[in-house]
Amino acid sequence: MPLAAHTDSAVEIAPGVHWVGALDPHLRSFDIILKTANGTTYNAYVVRGETGVAVIDTVKESFSDDFFRRLESVADYAEITTIVLNHLEPDHSGALPELLRRAPQARVYLSSRAQMMLKALLKPAGGKPPEYIPVTTDDSVDLGGRTLRFLHTPYLHWPDTQCTYLVEDGILFSGDIFGCHFCDPRLFSDRVGDFRFSFEYYYAHIMRPFREHVLDAVALIEPLELTVIAPAHGPILRQQPRDYVHRYRELATPRLFNEARVEKTLLVFYISAYGNTRRMAEALAAGAEALGGVRVSLYDLEGGEAGVFTDLIEEADALAFGSPTINGDAVKPVWDVLSSLTTVNVKGKLGAAFGSYGWSGEAVRLIEDRLRGLKLRVPVEGLRIKLVPDTGELAACRDLGEQLARHLTGRLETRVIDMAELA
Repeated sequence: MPLAAHTDSAVEIAPGVHWVGALDPHLRSFDIILKTANGTTYNAYVVRGETGVAVIDTVKESFSDDFFRRLESVADYAEITTIVLNHLEPDHSGALPELLRRAPQARVYLSSRAQMMLKALLKPAGGKPPEYIPVTTDDSVDLGGRTLRFLHTPYLHWPDTQCTYLVEDGILFSGDIFGCHFCDPRLFSDRVGDFRFSFEYYYAHIMRPFREHVLDAVALIEPLELTVIAPAHGPILRQQPRDYVHRYRELATPRLFNEARVEKTLLVFYISAYGNTRRMAEALAAGAEALGGVRVSLYDLEGGEAGVFTDLIEEADALAFGSPTINGDAVKPVWDVLSSLTTVNVKGKLGAAFGSYGWSGEAVRLIEDRLRGLKLRVPVEGLRIKLVPDTGELAACRDLGEQLARHLTGRLETRVIDMAELA
């Protein structure tokens, strides 16, 4: 098919299995945060068995006409017995209300986590909710000579996500996992342009924060016979599909050495206008390191870009941020790093803030609020020091570092309370 070709018909993946999705080549921003230089696709599929027809996912509502036109080229609505929703985000479920109106006899299959989402999705349409069946790993649907088997793969990248495996043909309808935002009407991985950058970019911005769940999903998928991986976005992977599974395992596996995790790791990021916050950072690091069992690294944000620290942050156990207060705020390089944390899983890590100030000192509290918003634990109150830290104030910085190290290593001091103090 020529690069500029556009078809209104379904595209065959295997006998009785068709792509009925939609092309969105001019999209340049997806969900606000992702750039899409090549647009995207909204992939939906039809599987025909001897006794029933299944539709797997739909498309974004504004592309419903394309979806229904392609669907009608391979199936009558009266034949549809099964609708599978691997993921209920609007770009995959936008045409669902109209599909249910046209095929009211169809039973809807979705993950158990998707039930409340389905009700909310259909709420604007009113009326009685469709008959739906919640499923989990190894539940299946018989289409007559063809079996759809479900795999519970939550948080890839919403709580409701699942994969659907066509057993007899070895085709995995994977939802968002193994997808990418790359639109090429030639559709198949061995025919489209070079989409490797889009594949890796998609993982980094969509899947990376959930890498533990990625590894769980890969463990379910690796034993399967795979002839094709049919994701919800981007090219259909029919050439060496197992290579994409292996790549996901590589991307989701921790990259740093010291995997035995004998030592805990504390990263101290700082930026300093006149050297005062730097001296605080150095004292904090010294206090943490003196306790033992903690490897401490200092990074001056004036000398690096936020993105280069992502891998380090993902593997670290604790993060401390130091910033002066300028115009009532922390400085931009600190916010740049904090903003980058949305692409990694930092939930449960320890966090702390510190900084020098001249007038009001809001930076420390603002940083702490952001750390808590990112689900880090902030067990020790941040430290603000006016202008140049003296000997006693540097001792307080060392104490802050030691307290963080004690929390990291489980060596918190037990306080003995004299009951007379409570009288």
